[in-house]
Amino acid sequence: MADNAAAPGPTRALVLANPASGSHSPQLVGEVAELCGSGLEHVEIHHTTAPGDATVTVRRALEGPGRAPDLVVVIGGDGTVREVVQGLAFAPGRAALTVVPGGTGNSGYKMLWGERPWTESLKAVLTDSGAGGSARLRRLDLARLAETRQCVYLGACSGVIADALIMARDIPLTGRDLYTKAFADTAAAYVPYPGRVTVDGRVVHEGPTVLANVGGGRYRGGRYLVLPDSLLDDGLLDVCVIGDGVPAADVPELTRTAAHMGLPDTVYARGRTITVERTDGRRLPLEHDGEYQHGIGPSATFEVMPGALSVWAPATGP
Repeated sequence: MADNAAAPGPTRALVLANPASGSHSPQLVGEVAELCGSGLEHVEIHHTTAPGDATVTVRRALEGPGRAPDLVVVIGGDGTVREVVQGLAFAPGRAALTVVPGGTGNSGYKMLWGERPWTESLKAVLTDSGAGGSARLRRLDLARLAETRQCVYLGACSGVIADALIMARDIPLTGRDLYTKAFADTAAAYVPYPGRVTVDGRVVHEGPTVLANVGGGRYRGGRYLVLPDSLLDDGLLDVCVIGDGVPAADVPELTRTAAHMGLPDTVYARGRTITVERTDGRRLPLEHDGEYQHGIGPSATFEVMPGALSVWAPATGP
C-alpha cells in the first residue's frame, strides 16, 4: 500500500488547458484561473499547442530554475491527463495532480472524485486540504507499457474498447454520448481476436477475446465499470478479460453495472506484470488512457509502478 500521509496544501499552480479537448471553453479556463488565483501565491496558465506539449511543459516547470509548482491542474479529457502524467510520474519535488474534467469520457476525474462538480473538488484542494481537510494527498500506482516505456494512468484495453476509439472519429456527438454510441456500434459487429493473457507468468486466459482491460481506474469512457474491484494504491494491476462466451454486443450494457463479473467467460486477476497477446501474430488492437496505440505489435506487457504519481483526492474514499 502506498503512503498517503497528510500534506500541507498547495501554494503554486501550473494550469494546463487543452483547446482541442471535447468540452474546452475559454470561460471554463477563466473560472479555473480565478479560483486558483484566489487561494494560491502564484498561478501560471498554459494552453497546449500540440500532442506531447503538456508533457514537455510539466517537465520544464518542475526541472527548470526558480520555484517549481506544487500543484498541476489539468483542464481536459483523459488524453490530456495522460500526457501530464508522463511529465509528473516520479517527478522531483512534491508536485501533485488535480483534474478539471473537460473531455469526452473524463474517467480520470471520475475515478477520484466521482460525479462531484469540479468546482467542489478544486475548492477542496485549494482551501480544505491536508490534515483534517476534505482533500488528501495520495500516491497512486501507475503501469508502465514496456513496449513504449509510457506510463498508463487510467488503464489500457485491447479489443472492442480500443476499436471503439476509431469508430468515434466518425460520430458527430460530443461528451460521454460520443463514446457510448461508438462502443455500442463497435460491439454490435465485433469479431473477437485470438488472444492470451498472462499474469506474473501464469496464463489466465487463452482463446477468442472480446477485451482485456489492464489498470488502473475502475471506469472506462466515464460510464463503464470494467474493473469494479480495482484499488488505486495496492501495488498491483488488475486485469479483466472477457472471452467470446459473452456476446460482444452485450458487453456495453453489462459493463455499465459490472454485470459481466462472475460470468463463466469473464476472468478477473491481479498481478505485478501482465502481458496481453494476440496469438495469430497480427497487431494487437490496444489503447491506453483514451489513446489508440498504432505502433504496438502482437503483444503488450504492463509492469506496475507502485506509488509513482501524487494526486489530490477526497479525504474519504477507496
